[in-house]
Amino acid sequence: QVQLVESGGGLVQAGGSLRLSCAASGRTFSSLTMGWFRQAPGKERDIVATISRGGGITFYPDSVKGRFTISRDNAKNTAYLQMNSLKPEDTAVYYCAASGYVGRPYYTDPTEYGAWGQGTQVTVSS
Repeated sequence: QVQLVESGGGLVQAGGSLRLSCAASGRTFSSLTMGWFRQAPGKERDIVATISRGGGITFYPDSVKGRFTISRDNAKNTAYLQMNSLKPEDTAVYYCAASGYVGRPYYTDPTEYGAWGQGTQVTVSS
């Protein structure tokens, strides 16, 4: 069983930055593909970034590409999401997720992730 604990959310003005962290325990971290998702009220949970087990391959949707950066430190069992140039439309609850699947370098479908953090609120004011 993998346990994930997120931190780092908060309120920020448009154009500002936030860094989210996700601490993992319960399984060898380097065996997990990590992802960050977000969900705004009344909307589906969408991928914002994902990173391969070794950290060498990442994926971002166009909505955040060039502004968000996912990284991981396998020695510290922690994944990060650096968010720059934040916009009001980035406001959502952000979730860290872990996938134990193998076969592809990363996964973008929430159903491919078996462990989730509790979520952290990110609010961007205009």
